[in-house]
Amino acid sequence: MVAASPLDPDVVLWSAPVDERGDRPLLVLLHGYGSNEEDLFGLVPHLPAEYVAVAVRAPLAPRFPMPGYSWFTIDGVESRDPAEVTASAHAVWEWIDKVRGDAASVGLLGFSQGGVIALQMMRMRPRDAAFAVNLAGYAFPEPAAGDAELAEVRPPVFWGRGARDEVISARFVDHTAEWLPGHVDLSGRVYPNLAHSVSAEELNDVRVFLEKQLATPKG
Repeated sequence: MVAASPLDPDVVLWSAPVDERGDRPLLVLLHGYGSNEEDLFGLVPHLPAEYVAVAVRAPLAPRFPMPGYSWFTIDGVESRDPAEVTASAHAVWEWIDKVRGDAASVGLLGFSQGGVIALQMMRMRPRDAAFAVNLAGYAFPEPAAGDAELAEVRPPVFWGRGARDEVISARFVDHTAEWLPGHVDLSGRVYPNLAHSVSAEELNDVRVFLEKQLATPKG
């Protein structure tokens, strides 16, 4: 069993100071492989202001010479360690439990590896994540303990990806396209001219999705 590495609280980026958070919904931003907390934090001005957005740094360092941080090790095109994926997802939940305060809900938004972690977190605790946004990521192809419960709860998930994305293996994409509809309330889009990135068009769709979650009563 791989032990969960704790997140570094000193590098977390918040969109609002403590005295302005109150019971506003929390939106946790999970960056991709070789990146850091500053990456997705740049999206905050384009997201609904009702959320308190918080960007965290992944606990692992990619193999040299890749810069930045990672949620799990990539060994070859398709090799990933399920224990590392689960450990990182657990580490984020452990951190959230300490800092969420009076937040009305917790939503997850991840890019690439961060999208994998967002879905894995939802699979671990299906009733604790209000929704997930998975950008250029996928559902990890190993069963998770909460999958059956997730299929009952069916929380909202937005999955966006580019048709020209050559980073994510077709095997992972095909698995995700088959797996998600049976476990979540799925919405999303494939963007014809998009590679492994986020476009303005996709960002607008994410904003619409997030606004819809604000209008949906929780619980």
